[in-house]
Amino acid sequence: MKQFVPAAAAVALQITTCLAHASHAEELLPVQIRAPSPAHFSELVANNTLDFGCRPIALPTSDGQFQLQGLLTRDQISWLHGEYSSGEFITVQETVLDKRQTSGKAPIGTGDRFSGGSVAPSGLGTKASTITIASILNVNEINSAITGLVNAYPGAFFKYNLPYTTFQGRTSVAAYTGAGADTSKYRLYLSAGMHARERGGPDNLIYWISDLLAANKSGSGLTYGSKSYTNAQVKSVLNAGIVLFPLVNPDGVVYDQSSGSLWRKNRNTRSGTSGSSIGVDLNRNFDFLWNFRKFFSSSVSPASTSPSSEAFYGTAAESEQETKNHVSIYDKFPGIRWFMDIHSAAGTILYSWGDDVNQSTDPNMNFLNATYDGKRGVTSDTTYKEYIPAADHTAIKRAADATVAGMKGVGSRSYVSQQAVGLYPTSGASDDYAFSRFWAKPGVNKVYGFTMEFGYSTNFYPTTTEFNQNILDTNAGFMEWALTAISVGLQ
Repeated sequence: MKQFVPAAAAVALQITTCLAHASHAEELLPVQIRAPSPAHFSELVANNTLDFGCRPIALPTSDGQFQLQGLLTRDQISWLHGEYSSGEFITVQETVLDKRQTSGKAPIGTGDRFSGGSVAPSGLGTKASTITIASILNVNEINSAITGLVNAYPGAFFKYNLPYTTFQGRTSVAAYTGAGADTSKYRLYLSAGMHARERGGPDNLIYWISDLLAANKSGSGLTYGSKSYTNAQVKSVLNAGIVLFPLVNPDGVVYDQSSGSLWRKNRNTRSGTSGSSIGVDLNRNFDFLWNFRKFFSSSVSPASTSPSSEAFYGTAAESEQETKNHVSIYDKFPGIRWFMDIHSAAGTILYSWGDDVNQSTDPNMNFLNATYDGKRGVTSDTTYKEYIPAADHTAIKRAADATVAGMKGVGSRSYVSQQAVGLYPTSGASDDYAFSRFWAKPGVNKVYGFTMEFGYSTNFYPTTTEFNQNILDTNAGFMEWALTAISVGLQ
């Protein structure tokens, strides 16, 4: 691979790592790659054998550099040394850190703290600031928590089984609350647990819903760190109607929680039967420019055709049962207007589009126009930019900025909002699929799509303290996102 270097730019890369888990055969190292500009990362990002988390994001550092997060094996680190050994400065620092249930990492719950649904979950927003949650929900507890809410709030909280069983035969569950039994009245849709290793996503969502229901019943408000919300705001958010799909990828989460292997994909073995060749990246499997080799420039890699890649896009758009389940929710709740997919770990709120830079001047330059096939995704050129109506761009940016402000307001750490494409495109993502439906499927509702990347970069296994802070941050973010959605409009 030839390194991309702008004509007058000197390359300076710095890589720092920490040991991801104990098995040398499957060892992954959280990596920070530093360079003078995001453009220096272009060829690294195009190499789809490298793992750059949910999406490759180059963030500015305090010393004027840019930082790209990744998860690499020792062999890949050695390969990077070879690639950048001529005239570049690279250092690799490793600190042994077991990413499983030791050294302060939040443990996975054992047993069932909700006793099959006889006990309802209770979030942090209704409790004293000294109260914390000791462990991450296991897969059985996620389902038990949903049952517990059904039992605790009869006639106010509903669940149902989604139509497609996973590759390993599991039944997935969705739920809805706030707008009664009429599914046409629901406007907000949130999902979590799409990437298995991103621990705490389902917990964030379940505990927020638990808070809303408890506060609504008691007539109280909610407090997340330095952010507080009134009972009137709680009622307003519930009245908007919330649909939740808290565990999109149960097969993958079961495997990750038992193996501590930083597993990302589902566990479908049709395209590969061992090691990293197992599974599909569900967030590259949605029907938005899925066939990237046709729709994008050959110089970019928004997904991968290789089963061994963390970004393997599957065998067809919506080839995976989990993706089909996710999409089926739009049919059952046709009034959905706002969607958020919950991921980690980058500290960002992303809004559409993710395939190329936004523009609001030429409506013919859009993802459905075959004239631009083979030209999309090069963010530095003027050949193609993705069309978005100016009013839509204003609305989604307003909501993303408000979400970030809410998360910052908790008082813990900084977050940023940005267009999903950043400098590197994606295809087949859930947020872009949500937004694209309005143009691709005549007659359906327009849905604004967002991705929340909570937590610290590549820290997929948070400590207990971080886990609790993530709950506070995300729950305040959800409140601000929902309140802004109500303000902008739900119809």
